[in-house]
Amino acid sequence: MSTSDSVAGSGTAASAPVVVLAGRVLLSILFILAGFGKLTSIAGTATFFGSIGLPMPTVTAIVVGLVEFLGGLAILVGFKTRIAAVVLAIFVLGATAVAHLDFSQPGNALMLQKNLGLIGAFLFLAVLGAGRFSIDARRG
Repeated sequence: MSTSDSVAGSGTAASAPVVVLAGRVLLSILFILAGFGKLTSIAGTATFFGSIGLPMPTVTAIVVGLVEFLGGLAILVGFKTRIAAVVLAIFVLGATAVAHLDFSQPGNALMLQKNLGLIGAFLFLAVLGAGRFSIDARRG
């Protein structure tokens, strides 16, 4: 290994906790905002969910909003991160199957690709955890 390799490696390792935190923040924003939007517009969300054939659209809107909002907050602060990441990975997979596989609808191919990337990010968090700057790390 050359000197530049070891320097790059140590710099990467030294910055890893900050990078993991930044990743969690960026990943969580989408879910916190989406969940908040659903929870503050239950009627509109329920109308949309009913239009795509989801059962009990109002209840579904509340559950989906809570999963997104609370899951996003858990990822943001690093609380029960591995569990939250698995739940959100499964949630995104389900949401993709329900709402984004009709490629005759504009944007669904892009939504599928985005969601696959999100699932990948959640799988990384599920395996690697929240990192040093998290509630999980403080709890031991």
